[in-house]
Amino acid sequence: MIEKKKIIKFLDLGKQPLANSFLEKKNLNNEEFFYNLSIGFNPNNFLVSILNPANPKKQYTNKYAHRASQSKTMRKKFKETSIKLKNRFKPKITLEIGSNDGAFIKNFNKKKCVAVEPCKNLAVITKLLGYRTYDKFWDRNLSNYIKKKYGNINLIFSANTISHIPNTKETFDSIESILSNDGVLVIEDPYIGNVLRLNSYDQFYDEHVYIFSILSLSNLAKKSGLRIFDCEKIDNHGGSMRYYLCKINSKFKETAKLRSNLNEEYLLKFNKISTYKKFSKRIIKSKKKLINILKNLKNKNENIISYGATYKSTTVFNYCKINKNYLDCIIDTTINKQNKYSPGMHIPIISPEKGMTNKVNYAFLGAWNFNKEIFQKEKLFFQRGGKFITHIPYPRIIGKKKINNENYKLFK
Repeated sequence: MIEKKKIIKFLDLGKQPLANSFLEKKNLNNEEFFYNLSIGFNPNNFLVSILNPANPKKQYTNKYAHRASQSKTMRKKFKETSIKLKNRFKPKITLEIGSNDGAFIKNFNKKKCVAVEPCKNLAVITKLLGYRTYDKFWDRNLSNYIKKKYGNINLIFSANTISHIPNTKETFDSIESILSNDGVLVIEDPYIGNVLRLNSYDQFYDEHVYIFSILSLSNLAKKSGLRIFDCEKIDNHGGSMRYYLCKINSKFKETAKLRSNLNEEYLLKFNKISTYKKFSKRIIKSKKKLINILKNLKNKNENIISYGATYKSTTVFNYCKINKNYLDCIIDTTINKQNKYSPGMHIPIISPEKGMTNKVNYAFLGAWNFNKEIFQKEKLFFQRGGKFITHIPYPRIIGKKKINNENYKLFK
């Protein structure tokens, strides 16, 4: 019998709080939950994952803060995606796993779709709009219940959710059992290729249990009788991959695009631990450089804020120990994050109207994955000499001239 190789740890991002655990002022002195964010590579199936995931019941509660519909960018992208999928697959009934506040499912006929969202404060939003929404975690029991009530599903969509669920075997088994013979599962999740290319270590936080590649997702899906037949790179959330899966014996043929992207993964050695060890070394250097930039600016008494109380920035701030000594505040448009404090570092979060004043010289791009939307919105900030700080793909300062040089084409 061949002994399976053990998962190899390649990156340690230290003690981290839950990325979604924004604190009220009255709770600042209470004991906060922390876990060790270590990342490993499985040489058997090439999967990159958090070594000790947090309990989902601690993460996805009735106080979950993220609202997909509050992003203009995401509303637009989900609408475009829904049109594309309806035209291509013409589903009779659609199921969304992880429907959040309905940014995607709202583009479908209420009578022809079902939504699953374990965070009750989000599920109630689509329920009130008349969408059939189940505020439960996706598992075998829920799959069986939905199948019994609605029959087999033609199209299952899940964006930024499958990578959040620790038990991938039950997840895919439950999907396979409810998917029609020629039904399609469409998954969108952050892509390991972009993480490696952009050095975006902040894609690792408690909710992102896995960062998939085509290789790793294919190996997981096969064990549940599913296969990938197509894929496409998308720019959502700092670089994601949209995967199209079906049952093993389905009518769908593998596309040339899938084969091309799969070949690229082999060429870039996504199946080798050496690739991830090199990545780890780059992250250590990134940390040192970012801290030096902030220290130098504070020594000059510059006013620095962070733009976006994002889950990604939670990882950066706690790994680099960036606190109120470096950042005056964090601004965010999400109302239920405002007047609270960031997880771990306890930086105050306020509205952009209060925080983005003329006194601000620099803004750290916590929401770097929405940089185009932000840069377009903050033309006046650039015009008065304001600059952004980013750690992607390496720590540096960006002003208006730099934006134009990098061909963002936002000021033409």
